Amino acid sequence: MLLKKRRLNYRVVIPLGILALAGLRLLLLERLPAYLRPGLRLDAYVANTADGTVTAIDLVKLVPVATIAVGAEPSGVRAHPVRDEIWGVSSDAGVVWVIDTRSNAVVARIPVGGAPFALDFSPDGRRAYVAASASNSVAAIDCASRRIVARGRAGRMPWIARLTPDGKTVVVSNRDDATVSLLDANTLSPLAVVPVAPRPEQIAILPDSSKAFITSGGSSQVAVVDLRRRVLLANLDIGGIPDDLDLKGDGGELYITMAEAHGLVIVNTQTNDVAEFLLLGMAPTAGALASDDSVFYVSDSMAGHVVPIAIDQRRVARPIQVGQRPGQLALTPGDDMLLVVDAQSNDLAVVRTATSGLITLIPVGQRPRDIAIKMF
Repeated sequence: MLLKKRRLNYRVVIPLGILALAGLRLLLLERLPAYLRPGLRLDAYVANTADGTVTAIDLVKLVPVATIAVGAEPSGVRAHPVRDEIWGVSSDAGVVWVIDTRSNAVVARIPVGGAPFALDFSPDGRRAYVAASASNSVAAIDCASRRIVARGRAGRMPWIARLTPDGKTVVVSNRDDATVSLLDANTLSPLAVVPVAPRPEQIAILPDSSKAFITSGGSSQVAVVDLRRRVLLANLDIGGIPDDLDLKGDGGELYITMAEAHGLVIVNTQTNDVAEFLLLGMAPTAGALASDDSVFYVSDSMAGHVVPIAIDQRRVARPIQVGQRPGQLALTPGDDMLLVVDAQSNDLAVVRTATSGLITLIPVGQRPRDIAIKMF
């Protein structure tokens, strides 16, 4: 009788074990994004401004894998479009740094001048452009050799430099001049200087390179510049101080978050008019647009949540709680996960977009600000 019971248990245990292994495999496959083939990695890189580091995070296992010292006040973190590298700037050190994503080590530090805040890549990834605010200059870097190949003069305190999608013109917002400099992308020689609204900062450029929209840090205006004729078209009043600019994929609409006005302004980029205003919450700060332009996610830095908006219907969905003071956010390829940095709790929130549910909070460094995602 005892032998019979043992045989019965043995017959039960084996199928249960097989089922358990199958279930585990199913869970692992569910965690693995469909676009992530075997051998590919998907990592996030978070710049931490208070401790001068970048935290590398494995987005499949959802764990931090490295803390990389890059220099004081890191910002402008960007994934290189073709190389397995993450680039960014150290504002205090006046350098551009380069991280090799396979080793998670800094492989280059390129002095560019005092107080850089951001950088931009050419469409082919051959060059990087960065404005140095303290030296009133713009540098072009060859990404392969990591050497500066051109320098140009901008106005007083150039905030950022953005390259037009056609790769021909560098657009620079000069914060202390209330101007925009247009430079030749190859030589960085001056093409034009266009007066705009006070304290110009962020720049969005239409996909056809015809217009640039520039926020004002000192007024409720957004400047519209015709890049072909090199003239100011309008200083558009949007009813509040702009915080973030996000352009629809086809360039037809511009989405401007405004914490001061508690909402989102939608600009028709063809007519240069405010098309609509959506009231969102306490302090809508930054946005991220789905790759198919269907959903726009906005972080609210005072309410501790992210608001999803069905853009075509202008419908605001239920907020997603993500932490204490959410700021910058980014979507993974395929839009399956939304990543949100929290400057107060020093976490990265990971949200599954299909369910609008928080998956986990991942600890990062002190006062995280910028985030980039790289698949390699």
